[in-house]
Amino acid sequence: MHRLFAALPVPYELADRLEPLSVEIQGARWRKRHHYHVTLCFYGQVDGEVAHEIADALEHISAPSIELELSGVGWFGRREPRALYARVARSDALDTLANECRKVARRFGVKLGQDPFAPHITVAYCNQSPLEAVRTWSEDFQILKSEPALVDTFHLYESFTGHRRQSLYVPQADYQLRGRS
Repeated sequence: MHRLFAALPVPYELADRLEPLSVEIQGARWRKRHHYHVTLCFYGQVDGEVAHEIADALEHISAPSIELELSGVGWFGRREPRALYARVARSDALDTLANECRKVARRFGVKLGQDPFAPHITVAYCNQSPLEAVRTWSEDFQILKSEPALVDTFHLYESFTGHRRQSLYVPQADYQLRGRS
């Protein structure tokens, strides 16, 4: 079985803007910059045959390059924060690419979660982080903004559980996005 997701890599100039977000918060495990990505579609656990079909189908997506722009921060989990993230500004090109990746999942019978696409970059996972500390972090960094950064590829990643249950994301295939729309 393979745990797969399609995602955009985060350009260096945006990753540089994310590093100052890593402040001391009890229970927060900050992600290293090589883990940063914008998930387009999480396929979950699939067998080898479906993994190959997904990889091949993603090759046929025709989409323009995408300009990613940071636009504030937030967290998942209402009373008990599960993850901290940097918000990525929505764009038609980004929404369209995510939708095309989701169509691939449906074509091969991959069951998707019900959550709507919300472009973001996870910067930390939380384990019993105090809500008040997360609220303060969010208020402090809500002004996070960036200039647009061009992304001209996306990847099919496989997720492995590594040392201390840390996830390791390994690109299994690369897909070129065509020039600007």
